[in-house]
Formats: sequence, C-alpha cells, structure tokens
Amino acid sequence: MKITRITTHQVEIPLKPARRMISALGQHTVSRYVLVRVETDAGIDGAGEATVMPRWSGETAWGAQAIIDQVFAPLLVGCDPADVGHIDHLMDRAAANNWFAKSAIEMACWDIQGKDAGKPLFELLGGAVRPLPIRCRFSMGAYPLDRARQRAAELIEEGFTTIKVKVGTDVEEDVARVEAVRQTIGPGHDLVIDANAGWDAPTAIAAMARMESQDVGLFEQPTTKGDFHALAEVRRAIGCPVMADDIVFDLADARECLRYEACDVISLYPGKNGSIGKSLEIAALAAEHDVACSIGSNLELDVAAAAMCHLVVACENMQVETYPGDILGPDYHQQRVAKNPIVINGPVIETPTGPGLGVEVDWEQVSRLAPPA
Repeated sequence: MKITRITTHQVEIPLKPARRMISALGQHTVSRYVLVRVETDAGIDGAGEATVMPRWSGETAWGAQAIIDQVFAPLLVGCDPADVGHIDHLMDRAAANNWFAKSAIEMACWDIQGKDAGKPLFELLGGAVRPLPIRCRFSMGAYPLDRARQRAAELIEEGFTTIKVKVGTDVEEDVARVEAVRQTIGPGHDLVIDANAGWDAPTAIAAMARMESQDVGLFEQPTTKGDFHALAEVRRAIGCPVMADDIVFDLADARECLRYEACDVISLYPGKNGSIGKSLEIAALAAEHDVACSIGSNLELDVAAAAMCHLVVACENMQVETYPGDILGPDYHQQRVAKNPIVINGPVIETPTGPGLGVEVDWEQVSRLAPPA
C-alpha cells in the first residue's frame, strides 16, 4: 500500500462559554486547528489532527498547513503508511520541531493501518492494558472567585473527582482561587494545580507554601520552559508530586528532566511529542526511572482525542488511575468533526473500538467549519 495524496483542512470552532480557558498563557475561546487526510492506492484513507496553539508550542494553523502541504506531503507520497518509523524519520530530517503537524500525519497513518487490519489502534499498539473507559480530571481556567466556586460545584455534580485549577498568573488571585475551589469541593475530592510555566522557582515555592493547607495533590509545570534546574528545585522544596508538561516535548527533553530528577510525572500526548511512537518512547524511558506518565491536552477534537485514548489504553506507564489526565477536548467545543463522535459522559471518555482511530471524520462538516478566507 502506498500514500497517494495528503490534504489539509483548517477548522475554526468556538469553545462552549462555560469551558473557555484562561491560564498563564492567556485566554482560549476559539480553536483554529488543522485536520489532515491521507489517501492510499488501496482506497483506504486516514485522518489526523494538528491541535496547534501559537502561545503554547509556537505552531499555527497556517504554518502547520503550509509545512504539511509544501514539505511533508511531497516527501511522503509513495511511502508505505505502515512504516511509521520511516515516515517519522523523513519528517524529522525535513524539519525541526513542528510537533503537532508531524503527529497529524503519523496518526493518520495509524488510522490507515487499523482500517486495513480491521482492528482498533490500541490492538496494533500491543493490546489494552487497562479498561477502555478512561476517567479524566477537569481542567478549570484561572477564573474569578465567584465563577471558580460555581464551576467547581457544577463539576462535582457532574461526577468529577479530580479538579485541576489553573494558576501561574497573579499569586494572590491564584492562592485565593485554589482556596475557594477546595472549600467548594470539600476534602473528599482531589485538587491539582497547573501554572503552565508561569512562575519562577522562588515564586512557585512561596505560592505552594501558602497553599499547603489546601491538600494540593499535584503541581503541574510550575516553572518556565527549558529550566530543568528550576523544576528540580521546586520538586525538592514542596511536599507534593511535580508534573512536567510544557518542558518535555521530545526524548531529549525527557532525558534532561530525568537527569535532573525534576519531576514525579511526565505529561505526554501525541501532538506535543510529535507522534504516538515518540510518546511511547518517552513513556518507556520514564518507566526505566520509575517516573509515571499521564495524558495531557491541548483541547483536542475527536481525531486527536481518539489517538490519545488508544495511547493511554495500550501503554502500561500511562498511569491515569493515579494521575488522571485530560482527554475531554471534544466536549469543550461547540461543534464536533466526527460522524460518530467519541462518547463522553462527564469525566469518562470511551475509547473507540472501531478500526483504526475508530472515528469517522465528517469531511462535509469540516468544510463548513473552515475559517473565513
């Protein structure tokens, strides 16, 4: 089987008002992403998704579309979609970084393989090592106090048992928000915080000391990108586990994080890491150092969310039972792009069991969701 054509399709989808995100990176109210369609001479096509966010990884929908159309597609037409290692190698040689664009093509190739074999992706990755329903935490924005209290109460009513609160902005406001959420959800639910690289080490340590009585169970990415020493300093100084997210994109980043003993958990997802295969490599390396992994999020649509589910289900070291992750992106958006959207009930997302990724993209709907020219 050979790849015959690769096409890209931008979509622009608003978030539901109640789920719009505010963090140290700013506000996220509309998602502008790229969906990729890989066609083959066997009549089987696959879908991928570049869940780009300029303020986070530096990738844009325009840039992802251009590099796929102008650089990757000409290289990959004629390649065997089953040889994802070779495809990853060609893309890495052609362009540095561009993680989400590369991941979109790789997940489309996995989608093709699964459809060709008549098997869900998690079976191609070695089989399920945990139940297919995945319980997630809810990632709540850095909201004003009244809204934070209201949302926290609503989320507990919806069945969430772990609430993640965005911090990393104004310390006084952040501490007050965490206190308000803890008071609202009570002691019987888990509370984690995420600074999105918004603080330096002294600020993160001082803020955490002020929140000590709030029983914070996990501190995600307290310090700035690239500063493994600062992350390690925070980990040594505070009394709860530290998760590395924004600081670990590839295997080299993971090695540095582990060398500095900078984290207890690494947040992985195929888009950030550049492919499902690369996420698995990082998870394996982390396991060798007794460091857990969990699933992160860039507020994905159904295609990338499906890839994330398959990764979690098939990888032993994706320890979502201990460190719940985020795969609820489709439910944050006002429209869905799949004819058979992934089933999400409150905190639980159901891993698709159809061939490949298990979601069928509605390409007509994708056309309707194209941004204005």
